[in-house]
Amino acid sequence: MINTSIFKEFKAFISRGNVIDMAVGIIVGAAFTAIVTSLVQDVVTPPLGLLLGGMDFSDMFLSLNGIEYTTLDEAKKASAPILAYGSFINAVIKFLIVSFVIFMMVRLINKLKQEQAQEDAATPVAPSATEVLLTEIRDLLKAK
Repeated sequence: MINTSIFKEFKAFISRGNVIDMAVGIIVGAAFTAIVTSLVQDVVTPPLGLLLGGMDFSDMFLSLNGIEYTTLDEAKKASAPILAYGSFINAVIKFLIVSFVIFMMVRLINKLKQEQAQEDAATPVAPSATEVLLTEIRDLLKAK
């Protein structure tokens, strides 16, 4: 027999605000990944590749068995033990590009939020209904 208190505890855990916020963040992050990936691959990487003269590290490797292979694919087909350091270099470069793009996007979003906060602070807040009522009562009492 399964203990029903576990289900109650799980329900309380999953219903907490921070768990739901985290789930929403993960879902939005997964959807955002497609946007960032496209931005990096389709917008940032092509000019960078042009700047670097089309340099591609992906086919750089070191064969550990002493046999020379002309390409990485050839070494993989031969099931040779290889150290594919070029793929690692590409992964690091992509990581740095993605990190920089995300940094710039967050920076822009923070700047927009800061501008909005300054606008909100400059806009006078209308008094609440309670404050208006209390002001009227005060004015009536002063008039007596």
